[in-house]
Amino acid sequence: MTETDRARDDVRNIVIVGGGPAAHRLADSLHARDAERTVHVTVVGDEPHRPYDRVALSTRLADGDADLTLHPTSMWDEGHVRLITGERVTSIDRTSRTATTSAGTELHWDDLVLATGSSAPVPDIPGSDSARVYRTIEDVDNLVSEARELARHHGRPARVVVAGGGLLGLEAAGGLAKLGAHVAVVHSGGWLMSAQLDEGAGRALGRIISGQGIGLHLGARPAAIRVEDDVVVAVELTNERVIEADLVVFAIGISPRDELARDLGLELGPRGGVAIDTSCASSAANIWAIGEVASFEGRCTGLVAPANAMAEVVADRILGGAAEFTSVDDATKLKLSGVDVASFGDALARTEQALEIVYADPARGLYQKLVMTDDAKTLLGGIFVGDASPYASLRPMLGMQLSSEPAAYLSASGMEAPAGDELPASALVCACNNVAAGTIRDAVNGDEHTEGCSELGALKACTRAGTQCGSCVPLVKKIMETELTKAGFTPSRALCEHFELSRQELFESIRVLELTSFDDIVARLGTGRGCDVCKPVVGSILATQLGSYILDGGRGGLQDTNDRAMANMQKDGTYSVVPRIPAGEITPEKLAVIAQVATDYGLYTKITGGQRIDLFGARLDQLPEIWKRLVDAGFESGQAYGKALRNVKSCVGSTWCRFGVQDSVAMAVQLELRYRGLRSPHKLKFGVSGCARECAEARGKDVGVIATDQGWNMYVGGNGGFQPAHAQLLASDLDDETLLKYIDRYIMYYVRTADRLQRTARWIEDIEGGLDHVRDVVVHDSLGLADELEAAVDRHVDSYEDEWAATLADPERLRRFRSFVNAPNVPDPSIARVPDQRGQMRPATAEERDRGEAVLVAGTTIPVRGVDA
Repeated sequence: MTETDRARDDVRNIVIVGGGPAAHRLADSLHARDAERTVHVTVVGDEPHRPYDRVALSTRLADGDADLTLHPTSMWDEGHVRLITGERVTSIDRTSRTATTSAGTELHWDDLVLATGSSAPVPDIPGSDSARVYRTIEDVDNLVSEARELARHHGRPARVVVAGGGLLGLEAAGGLAKLGAHVAVVHSGGWLMSAQLDEGAGRALGRIISGQGIGLHLGARPAAIRVEDDVVVAVELTNERVIEADLVVFAIGISPRDELARDLGLELGPRGGVAIDTSCASSAANIWAIGEVASFEGRCTGLVAPANAMAEVVADRILGGAAEFTSVDDATKLKLSGVDVASFGDALARTEQALEIVYADPARGLYQKLVMTDDAKTLLGGIFVGDASPYASLRPMLGMQLSSEPAAYLSASGMEAPAGDELPASALVCACNNVAAGTIRDAVNGDEHTEGCSELGALKACTRAGTQCGSCVPLVKKIMETELTKAGFTPSRALCEHFELSRQELFESIRVLELTSFDDIVARLGTGRGCDVCKPVVGSILATQLGSYILDGGRGGLQDTNDRAMANMQKDGTYSVVPRIPAGEITPEKLAVIAQVATDYGLYTKITGGQRIDLFGARLDQLPEIWKRLVDAGFESGQAYGKALRNVKSCVGSTWCRFGVQDSVAMAVQLELRYRGLRSPHKLKFGVSGCARECAEARGKDVGVIATDQGWNMYVGGNGGFQPAHAQLLASDLDDETLLKYIDRYIMYYVRTADRLQRTARWIEDIEGGLDHVRDVVVHDSLGLADELEAAVDRHVDSYEDEWAATLADPERLRRFRSFVNAPNVPDPSIARVPDQRGQMRPATAEERDRGEAVLVAGTTIPVRGVDA
């Protein structure tokens, strides 16, 4: 059946061919701008979904239920905006101005917009019919199910080769690796992301990626896919290497879907795509092109920001405006968990006489670079690998003069960036949605007709800033808070967009209402499904209040990676083991156990500044074995992975030291055993010194205790880190009992009232009344909370159970520490491998296995750690 939409005299029909993000943005922009409803918009997409966020495909890969639908969606329900899904436009007639779909629907258009996007190319090599791609929701869902089916069929993890070391390739590789597959990346460049990163950054990224258990094969391409009995078995590379594989995924760039444009006889770009001018018009009247199919100045781009900018230009032009698309913003930020990578501007320093200010630490996988003009004043671009925290604030300053020396803006340098670089109104804060700093400020301040936005959620909805990739959200929030402070308002302390309550208010509400699950808490106090901000906060609050095993009762999903594994993940994807050693006091027998465990598992050992022994390099599946030996020897978890008490440092005090006036060791042991495992807004460190000589450095701790002839002086609010602060004296000459009461009150008051991730030093600075108020609460009980705060600590002490001992006693809890459903309890040493001088894998010797140099692989050529780039 054929349906024809005929133009009315007073309405222009706009047909948008394609149902991706660019089409969504254009339809939304026309809907928002056209208050008089002078246009009728029809969007035709060949996928069965509403337009969704392709940038977030990695989220779908990690969480198969993730909804990627782009918002707003309300326009699809209005009569003047129509969405057709699951149909493809098969032909277009320029004379009659009609477009016909695969279902036979005939659409009349006054303006036609090609937003057909791109496809994922697969090279024409032997076996290419068996390859997969990473491009759509269906692609991602099929990859997940196929990898799992292969693992079940073979009784081992699927072996996946990903061709392409760019953004999409690394996202696909990282997601599949986290699902349990053994993954190798093949990339034609000499280093990863070679189109966006220079060699130093690319090699730093390579070390991070290979450290996550992903093999790297650089400077080569797939030459053939070996298929036996319709089953993929290996990939042959152009350098003659052969990689065993069950699944091959290509993510080597994009090919513009310009078939319709070719049929129409439109001018194409030199590498394909519809050639457009600054108005985004094609070579034919009333036909436009946006997004990945559009070729601007001979180039097609697969990034969000330029696609959105093109959509806005076309919306403006269709409605009679004169907007222009003048440049491509090719800033990129890698959306891969555990990998922090960003680049912007002239990242490769192609500008004549450009200066490059570089900080590199290969051992830490850290690389930061700013590209400046030859006078080192004007910012031209930058690259960040390992720590991209400066990216959000520096990217809007592109083309501006920096007020201080460039190195100060590199967080890894240890210098502090100046606070005086206020962005001009024209500075682009959100490139995805083309939102400038001035727009954000205007939205916060409002005018005589419009009330300003004082909440982050409202500000994002009003301006669209931060609603796509999200990398600019910290800067958007900072601008909002600055403007509110200037206007004399107190910025919102909402925890996140799902909870309008502050952490303190949320803590008290959960306590008073006696809520015990995240679902109940969201239903009563918040909205939505939660996020990476609020979930760990709620998990911490519940752990503090309930005093039960932190991963039970559905609370495992609230925790971050470290708390779920009950170990700190390191940059190479392994974990550290930190047994508690209260006050640093340990017997020779226990030392021998630690030494033997480290030897047996090939772990790197380090004595920390907190008087503990860290064991590095354990695999996830090894953690229960290691902890069983430690628990049997009398050790317990040191909670190094949690926002909790880390340690209580002490000197030897009066027990051994001739200057000691109190038994600092005994007091430190008592404090560590009392507060161990108590979840808090941030980590806590204590120190106890046996005399005024302060050998335990107690005044650098959250709680510092220093012995006097009369008892103990109690100091609070000392922190190290990025903003060091000396602890301040709270009370003097306390006996043991009073000291414990005061610490109980202080710690629990902090736990209840501090903001998320706020150290005690900043908490004392920010709380109204500062240290005097804290002293009144703790010493003078000004709020009448003393008994309640002490009782809360007593409940914690009574209910404390070592988390690792509890885990080892429960088979269901131990299931979390299997790498795969079919993982063996004891890996077969015969499949251990080490790389030879050519980067190929050979069987490891017993000595290499004992030294921890070998890695476990499924075959003979795919390294889990990979070959150093």
